[in-house]
Amino acid sequence: MTTTREPAIKVQAVTKSFKDLHVLQGVEFEVAAGSIFALLGSNGAGKTTLVRILSTLLKADTGTATVNGFDVSSAPADVRKSISLTGQFAAVDEVLTGRENLILVAKLRHLKDPAAIADELLARFSLTDAGNRKAGTYSGGMRRRLDIAMSLVGSPPVVFLDEPTTGLDPQARIEVWETVKQLAEGGTTILLTTQYLDEAEQLADRIAILHKGTIIQNGTLAELKQLLPAAKVEYIEKQPSLEDVFLALVGETNATADQATTPAGEETR
Repeated sequence: MTTTREPAIKVQAVTKSFKDLHVLQGVEFEVAAGSIFALLGSNGAGKTTLVRILSTLLKADTGTATVNGFDVSSAPADVRKSISLTGQFAAVDEVLTGRENLILVAKLRHLKDPAAIADELLARFSLTDAGNRKAGTYSGGMRRRLDIAMSLVGSPPVVFLDEPTTGLDPQARIEVWETVKQLAEGGTTILLTTQYLDEAEQLADRIAILHKGTIIQNGTLAELKQLLPAAKVEYIEKQPSLEDVFLALVGETNATADQATTPAGEETR
């Protein structure tokens, strides 16, 4: 007998408005346990608002959402025990060393042997040699890896990464990508919000495109590419890229195409 695992995240008809600004308008999707799910959208699409709702920092106006089997509205404490949230900017204490940052989080979570937990995570994220250095001396990629390591203290089954590579250089972005892949290989469920098309293409098992508060498409990379016909140039078939699919679905013009792929600042609501 085959059993079907419940989705790690389930969102149904979620709406959220701020006065006359309708940020989320009936958002629905599911995230399979142990997978990487990318929520792709431009600035202002509603990605951060949705993450705040799923992490119990904000209440939806209507609709329901569950994380790790717990309702975000009726069981927020259980949801918070099941998740970690890494925001757009690293939340490390730059005065403390990398090891001290991890020990501090472990103590705040009332875990046994915080020092051993810190050492294990430093090794896991290739930060052992830098563990006794102040976090303020770390490169952008190292700081972000430490930030993610801190979010994994206590081994939460679900991790939210909200624009995790904002402001990072290309090498640092690759370092973070490798970290995210390793997390998923270890069974962690990851919901990743991003406006970078290549990031979603590199990491996600499934991609949902959020545009003007609504999920307009949701599928694997291969399924999304099938939405556009292959272009033929001199009898050589050219498969559409994720960028082609995204721009076609949201109706962007060539004049705004660069905005969908160029790193930008923190997302507004």
